[in-house]
Formats: sequence, structure tokens, C-alpha cells
Amino acid sequence: MLDFVLYMAFSILETSAMFYLAFKVFKIDVYPTEIVFAGTIMAFVSYVLRNDYNMVLTDVFVQYLLTFFFFWLLFKIHIFYAAIMTGLAYLSYMLIQSTCYFIINSTFLYSVRPPFMVLSVYVLQSISVLITCSIGFYIGKTRKGFDFVPDKQNFKIKIAHREIKIFLLSAPSILFVILMMILTQKYSQFFFLIPVINAILLYAYLYLSYKKDRTQNEFIS
Repeated sequence: MLDFVLYMAFSILETSAMFYLAFKVFKIDVYPTEIVFAGTIMAFVSYVLRNDYNMVLTDVFVQYLLTFFFFWLLFKIHIFYAAIMTGLAYLSYMLIQSTCYFIINSTFLYSVRPPFMVLSVYVLQSISVLITCSIGFYIGKTRKGFDFVPDKQNFKIKIAHREIKIFLLSAPSILFVILMMILTQKYSQFFFLIPVINAILLYAYLYLSYKKDRTQNEFIS
């Protein structure tokens, strides 16, 4: 029972941090109740898939889909931008967590054996959540996010070439989540490639978003 409660609590925290960061990046209002609701459903599904059926990779794919559907149907983001926000959320959180894992893996925390190994996982999740929320808070406080994502589904949009590029950059993020898990389990000597690749993709993503946002603001003015 304790394992279930801890799994749910930390999973909800991670999911909430991802949603929070995505909303802050695109200057969209944060709805805490809805975020916790979405996080609870995603955490329960994840627990069942991992612990009852041992379907870890399937869980990763399902979590990605659930994130997309919650952006689209629960938070009422246009379907195209919901896909972009899902990619941003995963790319950002993967970069943060993979970097934290790479650093922690060099310390004593990941050289210990069960049951203390479980504690190291909770430490990794806690640090990742704290950094993600801190970045989201800073972005919101300084208003450094982007304005080009409408927060209404019925908003008439015109998808430009640069937005398609952003979508193409964010779409394969689910593949990198799976790759990160495979490298962690079987090819740990190549794990350093994950934060490097994520950093490059995220930089290109943010650069295109900045250019898109700047172009749109100049057009409006």
C-alpha cells in the first residue's frame, strides 16, 4: 500500500510539473485542480501498466498520449498546439531529468543496492520536479514565455511554415523518452547522449518559437 501511495504521489508531482512548465512557457492560465485531476488519472494508469502488467514501454507511450489528450480536451488547447505543447513538456522534462540522472549517477546514490535504490529514484524525481517548477515560476514571473499558442479551441488559426517545423521537432520526443529508458537499462555508457540530444532539440524548438512569436508580435503591431 505504501508503494502505491508513494508511486501515485511522485507521479502526480512529475506530471503536474510538466503541465505547469508548459502553461508558463506559453503564457496560459494554470488550473491547479484540473492539473491534479489529470495527474491522478495518468499516475493510476501508469501504476497499473507497470506493476500489474509490466508494460513499461507501453506505459511511456500511453502517458504521452494522455498528456496530449488532456491538453486538447481538458484544457481546451487547439489540437495542433496541444501536440506542440506535449512535445515541449516532454523535451523539457527529459532534459532536466536526464541531466539530473547523469549527475546523480556519478555519485553514491546510484551505487547503492535495494531497498536504498528506491530512495535514489525518489530523490531524482524530487529534484527534477523542483527544478521544473522553479523554471516555470521564473518564466511566469518574468513573462518570458511565448504568445502564439491560443488558449481556445474555436480560435481561428493559420498554421505557418515555422509552426510546422516546431511540430516536427517536438513530435519525436516520445521516441527519446523510450530511448532514454533503453539506454538507462542496457547501454548506460551512452546515456550522456540523451541530455545532449535533448538540449539541441530544445534549443532549436525555443529558437523557432522565439522567431515565430517575434514575427507575430511585429505583425500585430
